Amino acid sequence: MERRSDWYDHPEYYEAIFGTDTGKEMDFLLQVHQHHGTGGSLLLEPACGAGRLVAEAARRGLDVVGYDISEPMLAHARRRLKPSWRRRVQLHQARMESFAVPGLMGQVDLAFNLVSTFRYLDSEAAARAHLESTRRLLKPGGLYVLGFHLTDYARTTPERERWVGHVGEDTVVCNTREGLPDRRLRRSPMRNRLRITGPDKDLLIETEWFFRTYDLAQIRRLFRSAGMHVRAMYDFDYRLDAPLERGSLRLDRLFVLQGQG
Repeated sequence: MERRSDWYDHPEYYEAIFGTDTGKEMDFLLQVHQHHGTGGSLLLEPACGAGRLVAEAARRGLDVVGYDISEPMLAHARRRLKPSWRRRVQLHQARMESFAVPGLMGQVDLAFNLVSTFRYLDSEAAARAHLESTRRLLKPGGLYVLGFHLTDYARTTPERERWVGHVGEDTVVCNTREGLPDRRLRRSPMRNRLRITGPDKDLLIETEWFFRTYDLAQIRRLFRSAGMHVRAMYDFDYRLDAPLERGSLRLDRLFVLQGQG
């Protein structure tokens, strides 16, 4: 068995796991955009990864800007764009804390980040910098739809998730483990294992990192400090007709954010 250490260097296997709900996610984003936002056509995806949502937006005739820190992911995103879509797409290599394109300031109708990438930002300052920079890119009334899991600090056992996908004749099994959260350090240990098996292939990609932790009170304070307010909340079922009430216990959250004032 061959071993490697960074799943972001292998976008084709990453996509096999996380690319299955692309159409449903884009349907939901555009519904939220029409219901709560400007309805305009310029979209932004921070940490766009391998570009599945970027490509889907372009396929639907929308203009979209994406950025990511990983060049292998961006290269995969460029390859997937049909020639007729490329004029609608801008891709940049950049960090979430510091992305800024002068021509985009105040121009973005809808920004979105759905798969907990926000939690890679490992300090309050980094997270606030990202939110502030995104807010400056939004039009008045523009939205940032931000999705991630809140933290249950009372949890006493690790959380595990498992998915199975396919790339050609290869089978991809993904096992993710989130360890116990540390309330003082505001982080929890993460481990992802991708096992890829197929004709003449047996590969294990194991990646470890820390996610920053937030309960609802902590994230609301951060939003306020970054000049953003919560317009609505949903869960990962992606149903516009089922917004979360303030007292909901769901940990999977999609926050619909707007700039204050």
